Amino acid sequence: MTRQRSLPGFLLLEDGTLFHGRLRDPIEPTVAEVVFTTNMTGYQEVFTDPSYRGQIVVMTAPQIGNYGVNQEDPESGRPQVAGTVVRELSDSFSNWRATGDLRSWMSSAQVPILEDVDTRRLTRHLRSVGVMRGVIGVGEAPSENARAALDACPSMEGLDLASRVSTREPYAWGNPRAPYHIVAYDFGIKRNILRLFDENECRITVVPADTPASAVLERDPDGVFISNGPGDPAAIGYAPANVRAIAEREVPIFGICLGHQLLGLTYGAETVKMPYGHRGGNHPVREMESGRILITSQNHGFAVAGDETGIPGAPALQVTHVNLNDRTIEGLMHRELPVFAVQYHPEAAPGPHDARPLFGRFLETVRQRGTKAGAGGGAGRDSGREPSA
Repeated sequence: MTRQRSLPGFLLLEDGTLFHGRLRDPIEPTVAEVVFTTNMTGYQEVFTDPSYRGQIVVMTAPQIGNYGVNQEDPESGRPQVAGTVVRELSDSFSNWRATGDLRSWMSSAQVPILEDVDTRRLTRHLRSVGVMRGVIGVGEAPSENARAALDACPSMEGLDLASRVSTREPYAWGNPRAPYHIVAYDFGIKRNILRLFDENECRITVVPADTPASAVLERDPDGVFISNGPGDPAAIGYAPANVRAIAEREVPIFGICLGHQLLGLTYGAETVKMPYGHRGGNHPVREMESGRILITSQNHGFAVAGDETGIPGAPALQVTHVNLNDRTIEGLMHRELPVFAVQYHPEAAPGPHDARPLFGRFLETVRQRGTKAGAGGGAGRDSGREPSA
């Protein structure tokens, strides 16, 4: 495959720092928060993860696109990122599962890829100054139009992006005859979470982010899952009351990433914006009870305030996991109710898989609660549609 003609392009950060690169297609200025991920592989999963909605993602791996794209790995129905920045975009791909090339697939979704950028310098800058808003545009220098678009881009703080990526209608996933019925709140749920519940003898009813607790309880779930998602958890003001009402009925609850933060907020904790977040597949986490170290995949820019000694304002919660790099809280559980959550991604695809047994732990909690295995829950009454996001 010959290298296609390209146009000069740029990334301008809100602090005035300018990075030059190349674009394959003419585009309108694209503005979003600029973040980086250290994932060495799994770019298709990254680009389709709803948790990256509203972000331009910098890939620190030096070459992207070398194994193409396929129909099995996406975490949602289309790319979710606003744009991406890479050092080298591979013009050829080689993988027996591939159905096409990355550039064409992203271009069809109108997501720009700025290539030939010094991503090492860019990442070091973001690590030093912190993530910030940026604009990708065509040309050697930013136009007034691009600068105006950047000035108008809202901060990630205060944004409820989860409501933008959530399903609009309930839908069912998995074997309708599976013995356990899980209701999953969709704040930006990844498909691999649904696949793993299916593998663990669960049928899943996925519901919109703003579904009242009463509507969830009417479905008679054996357990409730609070999903990952984008944006500021403190802006999702409708979620904590629903979570608390379900927990008070002693229904087992499991949360991941944004779900972890929402469970913290439910019981009095605060969340804080991190300087540059955790995004990548190699974050070390200590399990407090056993001392075991897990290598985890992460993607979040907010955290529950506190450390391994406790969570201020939330005496009902106990810290279960802590990040070894910066001591931030990576897991929590309720001291009395069957409620727990982790900040990292045990369902991570392509990996690592150190924390995948957490799904089994949740299902064991469901079994211990004497739930109605095989009972006719609400999954069969759902629309059966998959999400459009």
